[in-house]
Amino acid sequence: MSSLYGGTSQRRVTVRDLAAAKESGEKWPMVTAYDAMTARVFDEAGIPVLLVGDSAAMVVYGYDSTLPVTVDDLLPLTAAVVRGSRRALVVADLPFGSYQSSPAQALESAARFMKEAGAHAVKLEGGRRVLPQVEALVSAGVPVMAHLGLTPQSVNALGGYRVQGRGQAGDELMADAKDMERAGAFGVVLECVPADLAARVTTSLSIPTIGIGAGPSTDAQVLVWQDMTGLTPRPARFVKQYADVRAVLDSAVRAFATDVATGAFPGPEHTYS
Repeated sequence: MSSLYGGTSQRRVTVRDLAAAKESGEKWPMVTAYDAMTARVFDEAGIPVLLVGDSAAMVVYGYDSTLPVTVDDLLPLTAAVVRGSRRALVVADLPFGSYQSSPAQALESAARFMKEAGAHAVKLEGGRRVLPQVEALVSAGVPVMAHLGLTPQSVNALGGYRVQGRGQAGDELMADAKDMERAGAFGVVLECVPADLAARVTTSLSIPTIGIGAGPSTDAQVLVWQDMTGLTPRPARFVKQYADVRAVLDSAVRAFATDVATGAFPGPEHTYS
């Protein structure tokens, strides 16, 4: 595969392709997806990696954090994204409470995502505290994406949604990243960390880094699609809005409602004889 973003190959992107992009210095985008229709749009646009994030807790299910969402909540969303895409590597988030207690629990949860939903990889949060889980998953043949920095599943322990990795904490994050690489993770998300730290981590690792609020030096960037398209009312500082889908939907539904109320819809062209 000569290029990750916009490549023409019909086969699925693999973790080996991501490793090759790291070696060649190619940057690539990752976007969240939660249903077949948007997954198809993103896949046809050339997005090489789709993340079925536990952010679904908020953008799909309406919770205030990622904590309430379950494996059973995310399985059908993951299956839909897999069915809606042909080329993208589909990564499924392991939700809070589905892997923390033991490596065996992590493997059981990951196996469900891969067997029942067809996911190609899983993502989990945390550094050295989840090292046994990462090692167990990799040993079992499960590709693992790590997630360091601001880990939303630990938001209560972190004291809120705050930048992570300043000062001595930066050394700890670097150590965690290297541990994840040694354990066999194929990539690591860096969320809400200082840009200079993200740059150092990216240079120090042979596996790709995926930034979200981590500056421009990571190997890839990821955003929640509802954030980048203007559906989220108050997105974080690190989000760039590329469209105003909220305004488009508002205009469309108001026009439909007006046509129904005035009798303009359905017209003869929408009616069977």
